[in-house]
Amino acid sequence: MRLFLDANILVSVLNKEYPIFSFSARILSLAPPKKFEIVTSPLCLAIAFYFAEKKHRAEKAKEKIKVLSDHIEIISTSKEAVSKSLSNAAVLDFEDGLEYYAAIESRCTCIVTEDTSDFYFSEIEVLTSENFCKRYLI
Repeated sequence: MRLFLDANILVSVLNKEYPIFSFSARILSLAPPKKFEIVTSPLCLAIAFYFAEKKHRAEKAKEKIKVLSDHIEIISTSKEAVSKSLSNAAVLDFEDGLEYYAAIESRCTCIVTEDTSDFYFSEIEVLTSENFCKRYLI
């Protein structure tokens, strides 16, 4: 199973935000060689860095992003994903559209986010970290 992690999942791990941290850290621990492929985008990493930097300062935030990026796949956001995000009338938040189409292009089967309502237009499964753990890990 190929999972796309939204920025809020990354932030919860980098900043140890409870109670979400318990679930999001568990999901990140599934990265290869286990049966799950974990991916995110540079945009999600940038958002996560911004919030980690506010809590831990730039140097520590960079260290945390480095560790994170060494364990998960970082996918591209193509020009086509940008075009689809802009042309899909159902996509009201451009950033969410970018993440969605990047996930689709990289063959993800699930988006894990704490803001599932942001992906109301999704044609793939969208779950919170807790719901993902309950559905696939228990």
